[in-house]
Amino acid sequence: MSESNSVLIGKKPVMNYVLACITLFHGGAKEVNIKARGRAISRAVDVVEVVRRRFLPDVKIKKVGIGTETVAPREEGGTPTNVSTIEITLER
Repeated sequence: MSESNSVLIGKKPVMNYVLACITLFHGGAKEVNIKARGRAISRAVDVVEVVRRRFLPDVKIKKVGIGTETVAPREEGGTPTNVSTIEITLER
């Protein structure tokens, strides 16, 4: 699967990301990756549920991966921080 079938979740409203997923599926994609980290994880789960339950009921969750990334410190001399990540793969 190519990286163009990925939706990176950030601070925008949920429906923006739902529209991105629906556009990818209608464009012929068989799988769509939804990736988020930190506080955006709950928004990613909301996106998946809205896509599945409201717009494309034939879409199934293929895989859910969770992990942790170490992020470099913001200023010099700071300590690196750990950020939770999630990757949800939807398939049609």
